[in-house]
Amino acid sequence: MPREHKVLLLLLLLVCAWTVCIASLAPGAEERRAHGECADLNNTTWLGYRQQRFNLQVQYLLLTRSNVDCAQRFDRESLGERPSYFNASRPTKVIVHGYRAMGSKPSWVKELARALLRAQDANVLVVDWVYGASFAYNLVVENYKEVAVQISVLINQLQKHGCRLETFHFIGVSLGAHVAGFVGTLFEGKIGRITDFGISIPVGHVDFYLNGGKDQAGCARSRFPSMYGYVICDHMRALHVYLSALNGSCPLRGVPCPNYEDFLTGQCVDCDVFKGTCPTIGLSENSGITISPIPKEQKLFLLTTSSAPFCARHILLELEVSPLDKSAEVEVTLRTENLGTEQRLRLQTSTTVHRTVLAHPVALCEIHSIALRNTGARFYRQGDVHFKSVCLSEFPALRREDPLCVNNVHVRRGAPWRHDFVQVCGFY
Repeated sequence: MPREHKVLLLLLLLVCAWTVCIASLAPGAEERRAHGECADLNNTTWLGYRQQRFNLQVQYLLLTRSNVDCAQRFDRESLGERPSYFNASRPTKVIVHGYRAMGSKPSWVKELARALLRAQDANVLVVDWVYGASFAYNLVVENYKEVAVQISVLINQLQKHGCRLETFHFIGVSLGAHVAGFVGTLFEGKIGRITDFGISIPVGHVDFYLNGGKDQAGCARSRFPSMYGYVICDHMRALHVYLSALNGSCPLRGVPCPNYEDFLTGQCVDCDVFKGTCPTIGLSENSGITISPIPKEQKLFLLTTSSAPFCARHILLELEVSPLDKSAEVEVTLRTENLGTEQRLRLQTSTTVHRTVLAHPVALCEIHSIALRNTGARFYRQGDVHFKSVCLSEFPALRREDPLCVNNVHVRRGAPWRHDFVQVCGFY
């Protein structure tokens, strides 16, 4: 064989070997071929719904750190198949979506699954019941218990393959929270953990209420078409805050309090019922509670900012005023460089001490200034307000920290007052 042909053949062999090598190194290539196509959640149309409305068609998708970008369809038969990504020795997260008004698949599911897998090596099972969760809400409500029963059958099968009930963590959104709760009832409260988004009544040992569980900051109201967007924004805020917690954006701590009104007026500023450790949103065992037994039916309140990552510090503002002849209204502004927090307060004549809680993006030691403005109407509100003291403090406190106070402040209508703080955050 001529020398040139030998060289050419050698080059071809090298190229082929290099191609095979690259293909074998491609992440997940062999696994994807072994398990077939990547599974996805269903969509349905009104016509499809009408044809299939008596068939729930519940399916399960499995995601793990080995196939985080390529879901595997999962059922009872999958447990006997090899290879399988499911590992009974790992904890199992079960995500249950809620009502789908237009039959579309929930867009947030994969983001939540990825966040869970970044935070913990686990099996993530996604319950897809789009066919039973779409369009006619009254019929969807009738379906959720049947979906829970079907899930319980799968859980029983998983127990036979070595899974323990205490290793299951259900995460239900909207009507999916009711599904998760009913699964918990079917197993007599033995499921390890249930996280519910969208239920406004107490369901667990501790229940977190973001901004009181009511209107969420940054969700604009409207009577027109964007009203639907407002409802979605408001309803899904807890889920997006949970995602921020999983991503480690900031610690989101709840403060125990009988009701939201007491929380907002600074009547609840510690976590003594938990021996000083405030519960946190996220995957920490028992929400970070270290005492045993865990106090039952505790309502936990926290404030958030209006946009991602929703991190906020609870700043308690305490105003002591001289007696007023008329009620007054003041606007308070906290500022840290380009970050500002504004809130209006009504000062009544019946008391001289006023307390309110503000959500500020950064810690007390990073607040650069405070401003007060008398915003009361000319004839109906006090024109000149004398503040004996204006104090700021942060709670829940991780260490003892003196409040920031300014004394003897006069605020007249049309003459805003401002004070700059000079402080440095300590390390602890």
